[in-house]
Amino acid sequence: MPINTAVYQNIISELNKKSVTLVAVSKTKPVEDILELYTLGQRDFGENYVQELTEKYELTPKDVRWHFIGHLQSNKVKYIAPFASLIHSVDSKKLLAEIDKQAKKNNRVIDCLLQIHIAEEETKFGFNENELKELISSDLTVYRNVQIKGLMGMASFTDDIQKVRNEFKFLKRLFDKYSSWSIVNFQFSILSTGMSADYEVAIEEGSNMVRIGSLLFGKR
Repeated sequence: MPINTAVYQNIISELNKKSVTLVAVSKTKPVEDILELYTLGQRDFGENYVQELTEKYELTPKDVRWHFIGHLQSNKVKYIAPFASLIHSVDSKKLLAEIDKQAKKNNRVIDCLLQIHIAEEETKFGFNENELKELISSDLTVYRNVQIKGLMGMASFTDDIQKVRNEFKFLKRLFDKYSSWSIVNFQFSILSTGMSADYEVAIEEGSNMVRIGSLLFGKR
């Protein structure tokens, strides 16, 4: 299915006015589709699977900013550490430590977001509020090769928009709570939440980065 150019241009125009970054979620989509959006000016792309991401990295221009947005296993960090622009899905201290380790091996500092569990589904990953507080209160300066840039969350899969809105509000409250903290490698500036079905609500509730796939690339 070809890229919906008109939809892309409408979305990017809307987001630019609000200073919101668009991550085009290209998982399962061919490189040709990515390059089509690239020619329109899109540079931020998101992938859920390590193998697919590494394959696409090799076949795309090197000024693409690759976002890893799926659940990341510690033993696979090494494959994306050389080039990942932002890892959205840091859901444990163990994973943060591994990213730091692999970033050091590659002489890089990798930007990360802490994933917060805001949905009711058990299948969603992420820190809860107490775990987040515990992590942030620990000595984060030991991680010299990561920069914690903010929070990411995924709302419940539901038609209940008020429920989704409340989950986004909760995430924004946490974001605001820790935004004033200033540690060498910890400074919140990114709130990544909202996808094709709910990105407008997410922006209303404070998101400044949205992850949109099906609206741009069509249904999978």
